Amino acid sequence: MDENFEFAIDQSSSDNAKIPSDLAILPLRDTVAFPNIVTPLVVARDKSVQLINDVIAGSRILGLVAQKEADNENPTEADIYNYGVAAIILRMLKFPDGSLRILVQGIARIKLLKELQSEPYFKFKIRILSDHYDNSTELEALKRNVAIQFQKIVSLVPQLPDELQVVVVNTSHPGKLADLVASNLNLSVAEKQHIIEAIDVKQRLEKLTIFVSRELEVLEMGSKIQDQVQTELGKNQREYFLREQLRAIQKELGAGDERSMEIDELSEKIKNAAMPEEAEKEARRELDRLSKMQPGAAEYTVSRTYLDWMIALPWAIATEDNLDIVAAQKVLDDDHYDLEKVKERIIEYLAVRKLKKDSRGPILCFVGPPGVGKTSLGRSIARAMGRKFVRISLGGVHDEAEIRGHRRTYIGALPGRIIQGIKNAGSNNPIFMLDEVDKIGQDFRGDPSSALLEVLDPEQNFSFSDHYLDIPFDLSRVMFITTANILDTVPSALRDRMEVIHLSGYIDEEKVQIAGKYLIPRQVAENGLKKKNIVFHKSAVSKIIQGYTREAGVRNLERQIATICRKVAKEVAAGKTERQFIKAEDLVTFLGPEKFYSEVKERTAQSGVATGLAWTPTGGDVLFIEASQMPGSKGLILTGQLGDVMKESAQAALSYIRSRSGDYQLGEDFFAKKDIHVHVPAGAIPKDGPSAGVTISTALLSLLLNKVVRNDMAMTGEITLRGKVLPVGGIKEKMLAARRAGIQKVILPAKNKDDLEEIPENAKRGMTFYPVDTLDDVFRLAIKGLGK
Repeated sequence: MDENFEFAIDQSSSDNAKIPSDLAILPLRDTVAFPNIVTPLVVARDKSVQLINDVIAGSRILGLVAQKEADNENPTEADIYNYGVAAIILRMLKFPDGSLRILVQGIARIKLLKELQSEPYFKFKIRILSDHYDNSTELEALKRNVAIQFQKIVSLVPQLPDELQVVVVNTSHPGKLADLVASNLNLSVAEKQHIIEAIDVKQRLEKLTIFVSRELEVLEMGSKIQDQVQTELGKNQREYFLREQLRAIQKELGAGDERSMEIDELSEKIKNAAMPEEAEKEARRELDRLSKMQPGAAEYTVSRTYLDWMIALPWAIATEDNLDIVAAQKVLDDDHYDLEKVKERIIEYLAVRKLKKDSRGPILCFVGPPGVGKTSLGRSIARAMGRKFVRISLGGVHDEAEIRGHRRTYIGALPGRIIQGIKNAGSNNPIFMLDEVDKIGQDFRGDPSSALLEVLDPEQNFSFSDHYLDIPFDLSRVMFITTANILDTVPSALRDRMEVIHLSGYIDEEKVQIAGKYLIPRQVAENGLKKKNIVFHKSAVSKIIQGYTREAGVRNLERQIATICRKVAKEVAAGKTERQFIKAEDLVTFLGPEKFYSEVKERTAQSGVATGLAWTPTGGDVLFIEASQMPGSKGLILTGQLGDVMKESAQAALSYIRSRSGDYQLGEDFFAKKDIHVHVPAGAIPKDGPSAGVTISTALLSLLLNKVVRNDMAMTGEITLRGKVLPVGGIKEKMLAARRAGIQKVILPAKNKDDLEEIPENAKRGMTFYPVDTLDDVFRLAIKGLGK
């Protein structure tokens, strides 16, 4: 039912006598009609349309009662309220769709007593109700309070006409006043029904006071919010007009607009950047171009970005070096175990800087297998010197522009990684680490290693030119450190510019110390544990090193320790344990069965097998070479994915033995009707180099003499056709590999004897080295029963 706000029309009490005792009842949806109030209604239900037609034909009086549920299309007696109003139909209008529009005016309150009929519409016996009240001061106060509060509501609600205030003031009857106010308030059907059912006028006014006060509070809060919004809008509009006026005044006075302010700001930043003269000249020239461009021009963003880079670079910002030699030594010792050669070189550099402030930084290159601490050592150097640290990885870089940057003619051009790293560091003298310099590639886009020649040359890098900046930047104060696993792939010109420091792998004792001082505390903290939750026994750490890892560094060792810590963390989090002791015999539970074991004794238990030592990019390794013979015709078969150099070593070894067949009582025709097969296991791994010459020779002679090679001895060395043993590289790595494999005796070329001095004494402890000059010396030492 639609409801509009209408004024009250006074009706004499004599109308009550016209109301019949049996009355047709019209259920109302979402509407409550009040006495003396004119209400417009829409009638659409067939039953209701028939009721209106019958009433119009008769007395024009009907009962209006609200439904309890508005969605109910066919309400019963239980679905309507017992109290309502008797009303008279003032006007009716029919619509083409069959619905009716009627205007009704309430006459009096009624109460439904008894249902007389339900079809085709409701008819009830009713009782007419009259207002009950006694004039009193309290009633007058209630009446005035409701009137005053409602007048405030009218002033706050635009939909209520101002004339309502006049009507309220002129309504003296307290009951009619309450009905008038209730009919115009935004109340629910249930709340309005409370007012209808209140026959006592005092109670009616008391209930209405609560509703009026609540509605007024809501409206005042909404008005306050609206005022705040209007104030904010007004403030913004005022600021907008003031800005427009200021812009107009500035333009009139020639003070410029926002563009001018932006140009002035950039000019001030260029001044404060303390650029060299050439750089500032270029920045001023670019700023002059920018000032003449329109902001929408394509070049505008390019020019502005260039100036931002120029301003952001630390042309004159440098950190002060910490030249305290003792403190620097302590930092390096705290962060890394051993590595004395590297630490000594850093301390030497600091000492020179302390005595000669303008000395140029060295270009150091740390070369060693993975996991020995090359990258982390760079961070420690930065911490020891008090400098910023920047690291970029060059692995897989193919484009020269990655180093030197792109020229500004390219869309999206940026400076190269060197200049970007300097900007990110925020100082012009950071420790700059170029990681994996041995893995740089080259293709049609250029050769990045060639671009590094200028960067890593102290005689040139004081004026390094990036293609994007197109002006020199001084890199002479930067301390560059590069890392590599091998030097073979580094171009000779680049290698010549760097001071190479070799970092060898660790022996087991060193790994135990590193695990105890660094790895275990770090993993305990990273896995949320405390020192009291987990304790590693030294025997357990040694077992992890020997049985679960095979590496030159300590990365896999740290991974295995992390695995154990995670499993203990799970137990601690579940409340199953508070302290876990990790012993050697417990490792199977945490890490599973051992992954590595010594193959030396098993492999060398028969003739034709010799143990060699090899160098790999990941450190030294033990190499088993097997030889076998079969009926044939002077064939030499080589397998195990051997390189050309290694194949030539095998052919040289066989030629030497054939030339000396008489000395070793092999018979001159021992090879006439036989084929010899030389195999190096782990065939999926490529192998090359001359270092296996003595090992192949020993395996061949062991096979032909049917004598076993000593299982506690390994060897390395290159051979000649005359049986000479030539020196090889990687002696330190090979010795460490022999020690890890449990080999205590090593044969090596006599000319490599001096290389043993680089091996720490604790690594050589318990080992015996046999320098040799000829293959005959090797055979006498290695093959059992051959003689001394």
